[in-house]
Amino acid sequence: MTTSTSAAELPRPTPRQIRRWRRNLADERAEAAVYRELAARRTGEEKEILLALAEAEKRHEAHWLELLGPSAGRPLRGHWRTRGLGFLARRFGGVFVLALAQQAEARSTYDVDVDATPRMAADERIHGEVVRGLATRGRMRISGTFRAAVFGANDGLVSNLALILGIGASGASQATVLLTGLAGLLAGALSMGAGEYVSIRSQRELLEAANPSPAASAAIAHLDVDANELALVYRARGESAEDAQTHADDVLATYTAQTVIAPRGADDEHEAIGTAIGAAASSFCFFASGALIPVLPYIFGLEGLAAVVIGSVLVGIALCITGATVGVLSGASPVKRALRQLAIGFGAAGATYLLGLTFGANVS
Repeated sequence: MTTSTSAAELPRPTPRQIRRWRRNLADERAEAAVYRELAARRTGEEKEILLALAEAEKRHEAHWLELLGPSAGRPLRGHWRTRGLGFLARRFGGVFVLALAQQAEARSTYDVDVDATPRMAADERIHGEVVRGLATRGRMRISGTFRAAVFGANDGLVSNLALILGIGASGASQATVLLTGLAGLLAGALSMGAGEYVSIRSQRELLEAANPSPAASAAIAHLDVDANELALVYRARGESAEDAQTHADDVLATYTAQTVIAPRGADDEHEAIGTAIGAAASSFCFFASGALIPVLPYIFGLEGLAAVVIGSVLVGIALCITGATVGVLSGASPVKRALRQLAIGFGAAGATYLLGLTFGANVS
């Protein structure tokens, strides 16, 4: 059994300790505010979870207040990242803010902070998993349309830059390069939109083909309860014998006229791939937007090396933005994802440019 040490026996904190404790206190208050802002934009279970996280941050806040005592002073401002997260939470909410919050929890230093308790360090790790779970829900809801948007923008940027550089390097005139770029924009956008529509529609049709027959659902009321052949249905759908039996027992015990023999997670699969129209429209618009960027210098009358350099710089910026966006949403480093996107895009465009130079030299 341990005995507590009285406040009078505790060593006097150093100015450096006080500054660190006050920063930790400010960060805890800022993080709690972020969770409250996110909760204000939600309802039901997600709202309750976010408010519970805010309450947990208040417990951590109380720890630093106890250590500081009269040295707490006037409240400091939280870290700029946390304040920026609060700004985004107030105005947008959504999965991107949750993904940023997930990264913020992962940056906790309580594991190595001698003044933080092991319970606080464990809390921060669990908070990260809670936020990851909430963010995953949002990722599932937008995954189909978001995938089409990112792929569309990236393909538009890279393919049209490569096309323009290749044609430009071959010695073609400014008008020819511009016409080629616009043709590539329209053809690519239509192709991407049609491809996404067919892809998503086909996926949904395959999933719908696996949906249970209404006639089979109607037969539930007449099944032999003792034989319970309904368990075979769930075993055929991939559940273990024990889980299938439990699932079948639950269905029979709660049977109504509206009961459907549905596989678990079927709704999530449909939600994850999105709608065919949404994915097609997203892919078309983002491909066109991306493909327009390398054409802009030629639209404004530039040609030659100036058009190539300006177009490449604009595409590079756009590639970094798309890469960083994917990084934020996936909970990974935005900088690494941006650099990866930049390297892949410029690698493809550079290869096409070299081919254009080669063919141009041969023709001449």
